[in-house]
Amino acid sequence: MNAKYFLDTNIFVYSFDNDAPEKKRRSQDLIRSALENGAGIISTQVIQEFLNVATRKFTSPMKIDDSKAYLQRVLNPLCQIYPGIELYELGLVIQSESGYSFYDSLILAAAIKGGCKILYTEDLQDGREVRGVTITNPFHSTIAN
Repeated sequence: MNAKYFLDTNIFVYSFDNDAPEKKRRSQDLIRSALENGAGIISTQVIQEFLNVATRKFTSPMKIDDSKAYLQRVLNPLCQIYPGIELYELGLVIQSESGYSFYDSLILAAAIKGGCKILYTEDLQDGREVRGVTITNPFHSTIAN
């Protein structure tokens, strides 16, 4: 993985999912690599979405202290894209061009703004390219499992 890549929220959610062991392992590998090689990034939107899910929707919700520790150890070091008018405007343009929801378009806008070549996500059309970013489902080979 030499190219810069963006990790969507579902990667972080699956990294805690004991009911999907292959997705959990793959997600943990992607996150570990991102932290080690510096090529993987996220935006503040990913932080917000993950913490919302982790503290409210996990089978055993994350405790606040654990959430804060994960934020400091994992999420904050990966966060390179912050909100601003340019990001929102690009999100709107991508929404118009792609037909994706605004929030999905904002994830794509963050990947573009971050100079990423790949967006790892389960949620969008695998293989589709948007403005130089290729959407890649990292679980493609494990979906049937």
